[in-house]
Amino acid sequence: MNFQRGRQKEDPEINLVPMIDVLLVILIFLMITTTYSKYAELEINLPQATSDKPVDRPNAINVSVNAAGSYTVNQTSIKHSNAEGLSGELRAAAGDRPDPVIVINADAQATHQSVIMIMEAARLAGYNQITFTTENPH
Repeated sequence: MNFQRGRQKEDPEINLVPMIDVLLVILIFLMITTTYSKYAELEINLPQATSDKPVDRPNAINVSVNAAGSYTVNQTSIKHSNAEGLSGELRAAAGDRPDPVIVINADAQATHQSVIMIMEAARLAGYNQITFTTENPH
């Protein structure tokens, strides 16, 4: 039974404008909050393991740290346990050499903080060439 004989059926209508507005807002939100990788900020040269002869560095300063946290600079034990004191020792070991290479020899059981202390001391001394020594497994 059709009680609405004289009325025309209205076709359903989908209004796309609100949906487009919502999609644009989501798109703008995603564009603002997306972080992009910045590879140029930090250049890291990873060491390569080779069987060649080690490079001879005449201007190298060897800094060693053992598991107990004791430091030596060019096989001379030092008493300083802070970055400022270690920085002075690095300057004294460098003498008049321009821009020496700091070679860090760290015990496998040495704390991360003791290695960072050497790197901080090198930064305070104004030396930016730092390298680490490794041992090849037998």
